Amino acid sequence: MGWRSAQGVLQAIALNVPSTVFSMMCQGSAESYQPTAETPLCPRRFKVHTYPTREAHDFIWVWRGEPREELPPLPFMEDIDSSFYYSTFRDHWATHYSRAIENQLDVVHLPFIHRTTIGRGNRTLVDGPVARLEGNSLYVWVYNRVDDGSKPLKPSEIAPPARPFQLQFLFPNIWQNRISEDIRIVIAFAPIDDENTLMYIRFYQRVMRVPVLCGLVNWIGKVGSAIIARQDKRVVTTQQPKRSGLHIGEKLIQGDRPIIMYRARREELTSVALPDSQESPIQ
Repeated sequence: MGWRSAQGVLQAIALNVPSTVFSMMCQGSAESYQPTAETPLCPRRFKVHTYPTREAHDFIWVWRGEPREELPPLPFMEDIDSSFYYSTFRDHWATHYSRAIENQLDVVHLPFIHRTTIGRGNRTLVDGPVARLEGNSLYVWVYNRVDDGSKPLKPSEIAPPARPFQLQFLFPNIWQNRISEDIRIVIAFAPIDDENTLMYIRFYQRVMRVPVLCGLVNWIGKVGSAIIARQDKRVVTTQQPKRSGLHIGEKLIQGDRPIIMYRARREELTSVALPDSQESPIQ
């Protein structure tokens, strides 16, 4: 019919679409419409496919798996709570969501792609990195330093981290850069199709809580995050093939350990049926 349902009116559990002819229920059926002599009842062809949704952490989550009475817990950072203030911007990337995610797990590219921003300091030698997979949570500790001619340390040669992780990824699509105890960057990767991803990028902080100044700090954080994201975007959107994978012929190095672990776990989750306790919806 070509109308935008967003222009309709939400009443209880029904959406009255702009034409005022149909009232679409949450289950997808058109419960009321203007009948005719030929079709006194609403035809079955007007039933639409629906997905269970939930709202949490100021995101709308969509469950695209098989229907079930009880949905699994939503993946989100336990250490980000209501004490944080945040700003959000959306960015469309013309690539598969797996490539966009891997970019945020890539610790090698920082001094090259981001040499004018977060990669300043010419720390091109990558020790480790140390990466741990705990269930559906991937944690990364970064050890980049200036190249002094020595060989990079293997993860096994690095003492167990005494500091908090810097990067965290929650399968299937939530990522966090833990800049400090009070400043975080969070990205929700929303797949559109095999060649497009919408990224919801948030700057969280609880350093400044005074209303007007808080908004200013959040705006500055959003602008900074946008600049950094655009530096990545111009490179990542050129990668071929657009969909990443564990066996696509790419030659990875030691510094790509978090990416390798992501690919291996993602392949496990997409190739076998998941136990009930591990299922996750797609953002």
